[in-house]
Amino acid sequence: MSTAPPPASVSTAKRVRVHHLREAKTAGRRLTMLTAYDAPTARIFDSAGVDMLLVGDSMGDNMLGHDTTIPTTMDEMVPAVRAVSRAAQRAFVVADLPFGSYEASPQQAHASAVRMLKEGGANAVKIEGGRRIAPHVELLTGAGIPVVGHLGLTPQAENALGGKRVQGRGEEAAAGLLADAEALVAAGAVAVVLEMVPGPLAHRITDALPVPTIGIGAGAGCDGQVLVWLDMAGMADWSPRFARQFGAVGTALAQAAGDYVAAVHDGSFPGPEHTYEA
Repeated sequence: MSTAPPPASVSTAKRVRVHHLREAKTAGRRLTMLTAYDAPTARIFDSAGVDMLLVGDSMGDNMLGHDTTIPTTMDEMVPAVRAVSRAAQRAFVVADLPFGSYEASPQQAHASAVRMLKEGGANAVKIEGGRRIAPHVELLTGAGIPVVGHLGLTPQAENALGGKRVQGRGEEAAAGLLADAEALVAAGAVAVVLEMVPGPLAHRITDALPVPTIGIGAGAGCDGQVLVWLDMAGMADWSPRFARQFGAVGTALAQAAGDYVAAVHDGSFPGPEHTYEA
């Protein structure tokens, strides 16, 4: 019988909550986050010990067939958030506010975030941007809604950024990114995602913040890591440079589907064991 300890995480039994995130940073325990868009996947990741499940607007370009995250709507997001929240027994569920649902004003952000918590059952929301949206974060935090920030490559702004490009190169850009991160935390953000940021800068920001940083393409110096689950599990022929495939689920699924088709065609399925007697 194996006596190996369970994987290190915030907790092995209790539901992950906001204060556990800071405790993990203080203790030097790395946090884990994966995207999830449905109940079966969320249940598997939750059982595996993933600390945070992100219902990302990346659902748009990973599950709904869009080229980017920008077309994803609140009405599409809420049912996915609800499904993941119902399935998660331990993980901290974070819901993205999609493009167009929060930028206009703190009040718009509040209305959208309320939907994610009331209708979706999320534990927190994630919004993209820095100092400009600090008032949004402050209002949500004051209303009892935990907020996760998102800096670096912000996919909703990729048209303005000139595509999916590394952010924060050069001292001026680095200083601006650090100032954005500090503004988010001052406004009440409970964690900050850093996407496609040079590793040394991400490490510098991590050291400067009292809340955890969650990296994606930001090196090993962050307090935790997040990946889109399809990239993590090998569900496509291509994945970003910063992603590592921890499985070949796409290949296995294609094989299973092919075996099913062959079995139906050759008459071996359904067999007697799959058939009810009169």
